[in-house]
Amino acid sequence: MKIALIIIVLACIAYYFYNNANNQKAAALNHEKGSAFLAENSKKEGIKTTASGLQYEVLQSGDGESQPTASSTVRVHYHGTLIDGTVFDSSVERDETISFPLNRVIPGWTEGLQLMKVGDKFRFFIPSGLGYGDRSTGKIPAGSVLIFDVELFEIQ
Repeated sequence: MKIALIIIVLACIAYYFYNNANNQKAAALNHEKGSAFLAENSKKEGIKTTASGLQYEVLQSGDGESQPTASSTVRVHYHGTLIDGTVFDSSVERDETISFPLNRVIPGWTEGLQLMKVGDKFRFFIPSGLGYGDRSTGKIPAGSVLIFDVELFEIQ
């Protein structure tokens, strides 16, 4: 019985290290692809880049006057893709807006939404360091650049 338990524990440890090594390799490859994508993207007309590296494009200007702060709760529609076009999440496809506090989302969202006014629609190009970093989450591989189309409906 003890031998079987030891074998199971060793197998779990080996699996953990195998997964971790593969995650690091994927993150490194995605960083490389993401950096090249962002470098090319920054040359396109209408793309602005903040000091943190967040890139954004204004798709539609609204008529709102106030902007959210990092502690605001906002109501938005969004559509999230990877640089290859893979959709990983979309309130638009669910046909349901979502509300959340800006201090509880990825840093790229917190920063980007503060640039917007009610009625604005922006496209954010979020480097992995402002997204999920070197960890995979759901359909998002480690080290991925995230692209979000976000429309701000309300600051609550």
